[in-house]
Amino acid sequence: MTQTHFGYQTVDEQEKAQRVRGVFDSVASKYDVMNDLMSMGMHRAWKAYTVAVADLREGGRVLDIAGGTGDLARAFARKVGRTGVVVHTDINEAMLRQGRDRLLDEGVVLPTSICDAERLPFRDASFDLVSVAFGLRNMTHKDGALAEMNRVLRPGGRLLVLEFSKVAAPLQKAYDWYSFSVLPRLGQWVAGDAESYRYLAESIRMHPDQQTLKAMMKAAGFGHVDVHNLTGGVVALHVGIKC
Repeated sequence: MTQTHFGYQTVDEQEKAQRVRGVFDSVASKYDVMNDLMSMGMHRAWKAYTVAVADLREGGRVLDIAGGTGDLARAFARKVGRTGVVVHTDINEAMLRQGRDRLLDEGVVLPTSICDAERLPFRDASFDLVSVAFGLRNMTHKDGALAEMNRVLRPGGRLLVLEFSKVAAPLQKAYDWYSFSVLPRLGQWVAGDAESYRYLAESIRMHPDQQTLKAMMKAAGFGHVDVHNLTGGVVALHVGIKC
């Protein structure tokens, strides 16, 4: 079988998918609390910036991939209004259920679907905007997923990829210490799961850096790609335009 990485480990592709599923099954109920704690609330600013860059209008059609607990889907729904559509998807049922229930509790009803980003069940040119926040690094075939995202976008549509990235050099030592010493302990304390947050730290290091991901998006068919570094490169927002 073909091998890939799961954090720093080398595993079979099928095993990676099962392990990633296990990570998110484990952390789903504490996902939002942990996001606030481990980012010190910064994830809210990163997502707000993404929504601002999306610049959606009434009636827009949006696909939110790896939408999890629904932060972006909820914000996008407010922008596109009653005449627009936001499809909230995730490959992990536990995460999607958390997001669906949270949205329903807030009175937000959206189409919701378990969905593999590498094989999107949508027609060509179906959406004005596709977003994926903190999900691309967990995908086995990132190039294939990016090509699928391109396929379902209309010409002139945009892909927004919000993801952990390569931090600026002056921050590297402190960031490594926090990632490998603090995050697993925080995960154990709050979610009862240190290993999933150790995987998080490792998966970030194995994810393509800003320029590599930009090149991958261009190879997938995006004619123009901008990169917005946030918080010293801890996170980057890649914006690709389908020409």
